[in-house]
Amino acid sequence: MPRVLIAAITAAMLALLIGPKFIAWLRANEVGQFVRPPGLIPAAHAQKQGTPTMGGLLILFGTLVPFVILSSRSTEAMLVLFTALACGALGFLDDWRKIVRKRSLGLSGRLRLLGLVGIAAVLTTVAIQVVGLPTTLTIPVANESLDVGPWLYFVIVYLVVAASTNAVNLTDGLDGLAGGVAAIVLFAYTGIAFVSGQTDLAILGATLVGACIGFLWFNSHPAQVFMGDTGSYALGGAIAAMAVMTKTEILLIVIGAVFVIEALSVIIQVIVFKRTGRRVFLMTPLHHHFEMAGWSETKIIFRIWLIAAMFAATGFTLFFRDFTS
Repeated sequence: MPRVLIAAITAAMLALLIGPKFIAWLRANEVGQFVRPPGLIPAAHAQKQGTPTMGGLLILFGTLVPFVILSSRSTEAMLVLFTALACGALGFLDDWRKIVRKRSLGLSGRLRLLGLVGIAAVLTTVAIQVVGLPTTLTIPVANESLDVGPWLYFVIVYLVVAASTNAVNLTDGLDGLAGGVAAIVLFAYTGIAFVSGQTDLAILGATLVGACIGFLWFNSHPAQVFMGDTGSYALGGAIAAMAVMTKTEILLIVIGAVFVIEALSVIIQVIVFKRTGRRVFLMTPLHHHFEMAGWSETKIIFRIWLIAAMFAATGFTLFFRDFTS
């Protein structure tokens, strides 16, 4: 337990100490955010144009240093770290292309798809062949396991990675929203890893939580820096890999319910609009709907954080019940 706590505190302190100079460097080199065209986001977001982005690098640095120093660098934890770094690299390329092109469009969907397939393939192969992870899905509450075989398990792992990275990315639309929700979800996974005896995974989860908290100091409204796709993809990849390594792929739907809801709001909006020409929400993802309804940005963020905490606590409770039964 002491190493886990020290890891979280160290990661937060690193992010807090390095943050000001890192943000100044981003600003000096004009590494700024390009917002989407009017109509796709609320009009008030136009003022966020040019805010330094790629703050995800700060989260990754704050995570990496204490983890390497304090952990035993087990294969399980290193695999989660690889997934986070690889997804972060994919997001970095997306951010970099936006900056070079000076527009809000980054990597093509095909390139991102190929990148995530490759990352999922490495995650699945190492998890099964090196770590010895079974190709089973654990059904919460029923506490039953269903063996799906290696090929179908790879498809499931890919879906978990792709869904998690894209859902975190969609949620990253308000100052501090995605970072706060990710910290809450990763806190639950830190507890799950600790309870199940996976100490290195708990240390990694704690460093991610600490780094997110340190980052939120600068990302809270009004944000001095955005995490960019570098951060949202890295955090999404970390959450997905933690779910795989703790065999909670299905339970992730509960623990990360806010991310699920945000993604579903977009899917529902698109399907209904194509079929009927009508909108279910004023704007998607869902947090923009509440903006358009007149809620303040701060109110939306704090209320979604509270909802995320309730779902994460519920997911952890379900895991603990099954684990101890």
